[in-house]
Amino acid sequence: MKIKFGFTQGLNVARLGLDETQIMSACQIADRMNYDSIWIMDHSNVPQWKNAIVNDAWLMLAALGAITQNVELGTCVTDAIRRHPSAIALSAITLDRITKGRAILGIGAGEAQNVVDFGIEFSKPVTKFKEQLDVIETLFESGPENRVNYSGHYYTLKNACLQTKSIRKPRPPVYIAAGAPKTLELCAIYGDGWIPIGYTPELFQYHADVIRENAKKIGRVLSDFQFANDVDIYFTDDGEEAWNKMKNAVKVSLYKPNC
Repeated sequence: MKIKFGFTQGLNVARLGLDETQIMSACQIADRMNYDSIWIMDHSNVPQWKNAIVNDAWLMLAALGAITQNVELGTCVTDAIRRHPSAIALSAITLDRITKGRAILGIGAGEAQNVVDFGIEFSKPVTKFKEQLDVIETLFESGPENRVNYSGHYYTLKNACLQTKSIRKPRPPVYIAAGAPKTLELCAIYGDGWIPIGYTPELFQYHADVIRENAKKIGRVLSDFQFANDVDIYFTDDGEEAWNKMKNAVKVSLYKPNC
């Protein structure tokens, strides 16, 4: 079993107040150190840390793609509520093309803090999320010769298509943030990977089994499915200091297949 390591630029850099130049430098180092992936959070803001610099995730990933060579690049995770699924699908494909097949679409149902302040409705997020995943998957398969239709409660496609294809086939992998029964079920249906955050080993195993059980119900084999775990790692000679001084954190994402 191969274990892969990723480098997450999320709330850890937000609370430190690191800017885009510092993030890009750190990611270049991670690429040279043979990390497997780099992940960027997708927030409008993080009001709990007023000194945080919060940039657009997809633009940051495109910039990182230009200065790295090997790492996969993903959102951890993109806030689907704020964007139409056609925009998310096109961003994922475009990132994959300009990075020569290194894009990962990490996606979740969204957080109220990123949408409510901007006048975006935050109701029935899981129901809406399912439709988003449906539409994204449908558009990944679309093209000028394969226009698609979709009729849902929240989204409608009428003879629609995206006029570009990803380098990775059949499409960029989709990692789903899930931690409740309904979203874990969506993970089993639509996901190529799962991103939980800060799980204990016991909870990780329990929810991984829930994903497997849901996959079995629909006859899906998870042989290539990636089980991730986004965890905090603290570097210090003093274990107590690591616990008490969270601002010295470097956050990484650990994921392993077939666990």
